[in-house]
Amino acid sequence: MLLKNRCALVTGATQGIGLAIARRLAEAGADVVLHGIEPIDAGAAVAAALGAQTGRRCAYVAADLADAAAAAGLCEQASTVLAAPDILVNNAGIQHTCGIADFPAARWDAILAVNLSAAFHTIKAAVPGMRARGWGRIVNIASVHGLVASVDKSAYVAAKHGLVGLSKVAALETAAQGITVNCICPGWTDTAIIQPQIEARAANHGGDRAAGIRELLAEKQPNLTLLPPERIGDVAVFLASEAAAGITGIALPVDGGWTAR
Repeated sequence: MLLKNRCALVTGATQGIGLAIARRLAEAGADVVLHGIEPIDAGAAVAAALGAQTGRRCAYVAADLADAAAAAGLCEQASTVLAAPDILVNNAGIQHTCGIADFPAARWDAILAVNLSAAFHTIKAAVPGMRARGWGRIVNIASVHGLVASVDKSAYVAAKHGLVGLSKVAALETAAQGITVNCICPGWTDTAIIQPQIEARAANHGGDRAAGIRELLAEKQPNLTLLPPERIGDVAVFLASEAAAGITGIALPVDGGWTAR
């Protein structure tokens, strides 16, 4: 198994891309700590189900990543419930769409805290242990919006561009220590975070969701297909594997051709 005897911590891992990544990592042999904001019983049930499906040890930790102290303590929590993370996947994210002139300052602060600052805190906490063990993989789930921009997404684009830059710095600082740090930059992926945008487009077509998806994707994504979250999980497993030991500091688009335009 590619990742046998490794432990992974995945943030925002109880649904969508995060859960798909956690599942793929477990299928590849890793034990997995899932992070979320659900009550302990609910999150533990998701972890237990994943463990039953994959035969790996899985656990759950809860933390509000908008709280810097909670984000900084997440790796310690993972070490307590399962093991110190050899693989860290920063996936948790929130979104709000609005023009800059009307963008609520509180939403800006929250998006920067969860989508960018939390990753800084978890990376800072994880790197010393990875250095001591001489091995580590950090995979940050940025977005195509870490590479290009779209209107009405100032905070999200700023945070994701920042995450790409943060990853490059961390990659340079750990390059000779058996650690890699990379970003995956998904395009439109079938997750809860984009459902409000789909619903808004569907409203233009009498509530037809399929038509809303086609309209949304036609503007940006040439393959006109919402990516299954599992495809992002597959890429995360590759970047965590020995096959990718020579890859660090990249921002890899998985975007159906979006950034090729």
